Amino acid sequence: MKQIIHITHPLVQHKLALMRQKTVSTSSFRTLLHELSTLMAYEITRDMPLHEVEIETPLETTTARMIDGKKMVFAPILRAGLGFLDGMLDVVPGARVGHIGLYRDPETLQAVEYYFKMPSSMHERDVILLDPMLATGNSAVAAIDKLKTLHPRSIRFVCLLTCPEGIAAVHGKHPDVPIYTAAIDRGLDENSYIVPGLGDAGDRIFGTR
Repeated sequence: MKQIIHITHPLVQHKLALMRQKTVSTSSFRTLLHELSTLMAYEITRDMPLHEVEIETPLETTTARMIDGKKMVFAPILRAGLGFLDGMLDVVPGARVGHIGLYRDPETLQAVEYYFKMPSSMHERDVILLDPMLATGNSAVAAIDKLKTLHPRSIRFVCLLTCPEGIAAVHGKHPDVPIYTAAIDRGLDENSYIVPGLGDAGDRIFGTR
C-alpha cells in the first residue's frame, strides 16, 4: 500500500523553517539537520518490532521489551544523506550503516551508481534509506532497486523535503516503500530543484557550490 508519512511535529517544522532560510550558515544548517534528523528518527521507528529480553533490575529479574538495533540498517545516499546519519545513530546507536553512492547526471538527470556497500545478512534487516531531498525520484528509485536485490525485511525512505513528482516516481516503481518526510513542497523548477525548497542540501551541508 502506498504510504506517505508527513511528520508535522512542531519542533520538526520549526527547525525545517530555519533551515530553509538562505542566510543560515553552513554550521547552523548542519546543526539543525542533526537535531531534526534525531527528532524524525523517533517517528520513523515508532512501529519497529519489539522483542522480550530478560534483564536484572536492582531489585529482581524481569522481562522488558527492546528493539534489535543491530537488525536495523541506516543507508544514506551519498553525499547529502550523510547529513542525516549522526542524528539517527544518536537514537539507535546499535544500527548498522550501509552506503549508496549515486550522482545525478546533469544531462539526463538519471542516477549513476559509483559505490554500494551494505552489511551482511540483509534478509534479516530493516533498511532506513536516507536522503534529504526527494525531487525527481531517480536516485531514490535506483537505490531501492539495488537494495531489493539483497531482499531486506523492509525498506523505508526518509527525506526532509519532497514534492508530488518525487512521490509519484518512487511509488510508481515501489508502492510498498513508505516515504517519511517533513514537507511536501509545490513541485520542481526547470532545473528539477524542489520549490520553494531549501536549495542544494549537499552544498549547504558541506559548504560547496
